[in-house]
Amino acid sequence: QVHLVESGGGLVQPGGSLRLSCAASGFTFSSVSMSWYRQVLGREPELVAAIFHTQSDANYADSVEGRFTISRDNARNTMYLQMNNLEPEDTAVYYCVILSFWGPNIDAHRPSPVWGQGTQVTVSS
Repeated sequence: QVHLVESGGGLVQPGGSLRLSCAASGFTFSSVSMSWYRQVLGREPELVAAIFHTQSDANYADSVEGRFTISRDNARNTMYLQMNNLEPEDTAVYYCVILSFWGPNIDAHRPSPVWGQGTQVTVSS
């Protein structure tokens, strides 16, 4: 059974940092491209970062470029999102998601139906 479990969320002050983790099981993690989405209540989910299954490519939304870094450890079946210089606008539930399609750019990527349960990130003073 496929499982994605996020951890690492919490409350942080503006300018602070958090590192999210996604532990994967039930499938061949090294064969699939992965992503982090975030969602604010009442809004559509936003793809913030994606990483190719071989780790040879990574994409970021303009809103997080230069502040967030996506990575993965295929030996540990784990994906990470290092978030630095956090802003109140980064407040959301962050989800680990398997991608069903890797496009030529981040706008072309497509999520699969496989999402984790999410972890809340709150940036506030």
